Amino acid sequence: MKNLSISGLSKVLLLITGALFVGALFVPMWQIQLEAPQYPEGLVLQLYTNKIGGDVEIINGLNHYIGMATLHTENFFEFTVLPYVFGAFALISIVLIFVAKRKAVLAFLITYIVFIALAAVDFYRWNYEYGHNLDPNAAIRVPGMAYQPPLIGYKQLLNFGAYSIPDTGGWLLTVAGILLFFVVLKEYKFTKKTTL
Repeated sequence: MKNLSISGLSKVLLLITGALFVGALFVPMWQIQLEAPQYPEGLVLQLYTNKIGGDVEIINGLNHYIGMATLHTENFFEFTVLPYVFGAFALISIVLIFVAKRKAVLAFLITYIVFIALAAVDFYRWNYEYGHNLDPNAAIRVPGMAYQPPLIGYKQLLNFGAYSIPDTGGWLLTVAGILLFFVVLKEYKFTKKTTL
């Protein structure tokens, strides 16, 4: 079966997908919200493609008491790489409009899914290391207690409730993935019907 060209609608969706990847460069991708009685307004740690934002200094101060390492953007190579990755994804989305081959879009979707899986593993590793590798000389020590935030969802950490959820950029990336999946589904279904 030949590699058929994609439809005009799919090209428009790829253009939107490229714009979503570009948009994700400028807004936080993920956030970890912390709630406790002494902080009724809550604290938030925001992860951008190129930095850590939010209430970083306050959270670092709290982490010091329980022996967690402080968080600094320069300690994570991911913040150097991610802007280029999403820039490349945006460029690929635009190039696919001109390539206009459904197999190329399928390959991009698979690549994106693999990237998301690897990013989730890396984020889990990052959370695990910071939550388990504690300073034994910390002011507050609770035997057997670790402070690993959840990968996604809610977890109670001493008197803090931690919510790990997508931020604006995370939702943009989610929509981008859905649009890519829709393009692949549409093109392969359409081809199947026209080749019967």
